Amino acid sequence: MKPANGESRRHLPTSPFKPPRPAPPAERFSVDDRVTHDRYGLGVVIGVEDEIAVVVDFGSRQERITTPFNKLYKL
Repeated sequence: MKPANGESRRHLPTSPFKPPRPAPPAERFSVDDRVTHDRYGLGVVIGVEDEIAVVVDFGSRQERITTPFNKLYKL
C-alpha cells in the first residue's frame, strides 16, 4: 500500500523482503533512428523532445509517443 502523499516507502535493511528493483534507464532516441512500435509498426524518429517524448513518422501517420517508451524499440 502506498502512502497518501505518493512517495514510495523506504526499504529497511532488516526487512525479510527484497528491496524494489531500480527503474531501468529510459531508452534514448535521436533523430533518424529507425524504430518499431507494437501498434504502429516500422517508423523513423523525426523529432525528440528532451526525454519527454519522440515524434515518429510511420509512413501513413505521425505519432507523438511519450515516456515510458514501453512499446517502442530501436532497430
